[in-house]
Amino acid sequence: MPGTPFHLAWFLQGSSAQAWGEAWTGNIGETWMEPELFLNMARTLERACFDYILLEDSSYVGESFGGSTEIYLKNAIAVPRQDPSVVAALMTQVTSRIGIVPTFGTYAYHPYLLARLVATLDQVSGGRIGWNAVTGSSDFAAMNFGMQGMPDHDLRYDMADEYMEVCRGLWGSWEPGAIVADRKSGILVDHTKVHAVNYQGKFFSTRGPLNSGPAPQGQPVIAQAGGSPRGRKFAAAHADTIVVHAKGIEAMKAYRDDVHKHMVAQGRKPSDCKVLFLINPIIGETMEEAQDRKKKRLAIAMEKIDERLAHFGKVTNIDFGRFDLDKPLPDHVTTNGHQANLEQYRKMANGRSIRETMASFNAVDLSVELVGTPDHIAARMGEVMEEVGGDGFLFSMPNVNRRTLAEIEDGLVPALQDRGLMRKAYEHKQFRDNLLAY
Repeated sequence: MPGTPFHLAWFLQGSSAQAWGEAWTGNIGETWMEPELFLNMARTLERACFDYILLEDSSYVGESFGGSTEIYLKNAIAVPRQDPSVVAALMTQVTSRIGIVPTFGTYAYHPYLLARLVATLDQVSGGRIGWNAVTGSSDFAAMNFGMQGMPDHDLRYDMADEYMEVCRGLWGSWEPGAIVADRKSGILVDHTKVHAVNYQGKFFSTRGPLNSGPAPQGQPVIAQAGGSPRGRKFAAAHADTIVVHAKGIEAMKAYRDDVHKHMVAQGRKPSDCKVLFLINPIIGETMEEAQDRKKKRLAIAMEKIDERLAHFGKVTNIDFGRFDLDKPLPDHVTTNGHQANLEQYRKMANGRSIRETMASFNAVDLSVELVGTPDHIAARMGEVMEEVGGDGFLFSMPNVNRRTLAEIEDGLVPALQDRGLMRKAYEHKQFRDNLLAY
């Protein structure tokens, strides 16, 4: 019996150096400035009929571990990192259907600049752009933009609610049909269908209208990763697709049910927002090969505890370098960064030492374990979606290379298609329409 199709997307960890020093990455140390890997990735995932590629981003060099930038620079942990708008624009030019979703922080752009940038990307892509809306989490990033530090966690979301209101007003400042393009009358734009916004809020103000013209989708697709209680409310209010790291089927289902309740409270239909769960499948030609690859990954993770703690500290603003790794993380440690990540860490730790916890925390499995042959993994993905209720998966693989991409395009995707679990062709030309096709 064919299954119910679900959506697939890819979480690209930054748009520059990938998996420095790891196998199958070629000469990435010399070629990281060149976009060919990412253009190849966009072509590959479009052939595989993925819904979108999300380009994660950060705008600072980490120094949360040991109060130094050394471990980050030495090991290429989220640095060097190129501006995602440029890479996203290039990706749109070698594809024709897949959605491209760059990350932009609300702290780093005035709403007018952001609305104009995203509308332009939507135009040049023919209606295939999304925006991964983030509020920021790092004081180091805030300092790069002239602030003393990040506002409090929940206040950032209050500001972001207003920010979204401004952007939606600007995107809506051009009515449908405003572009007349009538050579006989000599009219390009009907001025009665272009309006000032005149927004004056608590945090932001703008006059408008956008001078860039309308976005083909009207409003771009909004992606969000609301994990904390306040983040979930924000995602439920604004997002068209939500990125979720929930450990295990019960947690996945609980998250989806909770965000759907928030959406209904906001007057939205849950079917209008696709919730995608993070996965990191390990594929082998045989079950034995896949298990062997998992063991090797876990061994590498154990060898790189400091690097992994440095990365985790970067998103949580916690300096793990000042703690005894053979003792549990002290209870008093809190974060103004990614609260959901810290909460998940504490659940995983359950009293264990930092070293023991990090040995398994996000080292291999994300939402669910997926280890095996393409057919085995495809079957398991189908089972998980049946139990959770939808809407799909977001691949978050730490080492993007051509081998990894080939395993997905030529191994896993055909197995999913054979089971009726994913599309074989895009239904529509624009991103949102494909996202809402089922």
